[in-house]
Amino acid sequence: MTAMTTTPTATVRKDRPVQHRIPATRVVGVELRKMFDTRSGFWMLMSIAITATLATGAVILWAPDSDLTYDSFAAAIGFPMSVILPMLAILSITSEWTQRSGLSTFTLIPHRGRVISAKAVATVIVGVGSMIVAMVIGAIGNIVGTAITGTPTVWDTSFTTLAMIVLGNVLGMMLGFTLGVVIRNSAGAIVGYFVATLVVPTLSGLLAANAAWFRDAQPWVDFPFARGALFEGGMSSTEWAQLAASSGIWLVVPLAIGLRLLMRSEVK
Repeated sequence: MTAMTTTPTATVRKDRPVQHRIPATRVVGVELRKMFDTRSGFWMLMSIAITATLATGAVILWAPDSDLTYDSFAAAIGFPMSVILPMLAILSITSEWTQRSGLSTFTLIPHRGRVISAKAVATVIVGVGSMIVAMVIGAIGNIVGTAITGTPTVWDTSFTTLAMIVLGNVLGMMLGFTLGVVIRNSAGAIVGYFVATLVVPTLSGLLAANAAWFRDAQPWVDFPFARGALFEGGMSSTEWAQLAASSGIWLVVPLAIGLRLLMRSEVK
């Protein structure tokens, strides 16, 4: 009888390819591109340069010769910036829900925290870059305006003051960003922003004027009021503390709550 021998079949094991983590710089770059890839986003960014140019032209045409200073141009440009930039921050968040692009975004990058962090970084980059462009336009307007009128060119705004103006606008953008995270609806977040920056400060001012107990507390709890000191320059240590306290109430706490809800919400 012949003995039969069997040899075990060799198991071929194919290792799965290693999936490398998507670099944070690439995620930020994608979020930056998404902010102006759409027609509305592109024209929103273009409106920054357009309104800065129009405001500069208005100062040259209608301001008295004695007011043709860089501070006048910066003030004229600052108002439209404070309205447009927060809208960009809001749309960067809410577009994932209102345009239903979040289905693909959170499929490609399941870690929502990374996406939201990248959006926050992109928001700050766009805010700072937009303000630099606006300031350059204002500087050109100051040179051209004084050359037309034959008056001396006055540079009456220091670098520190300009940096504080940029910080004030970035904080305004972060307020819009926070409302976008909490509400996650474009129309609702935009309405919420105007209520927070126009209605609430008016009511807070009326309360401070008529209630002595609130007068001292207002700078500590009224974020728009505390942020306004940045645009006036020369902030004291107390004003910085008031800005930090009010930012915690209006930005940090709502953003933490909104992020917790966002991480658990269903994307449709």
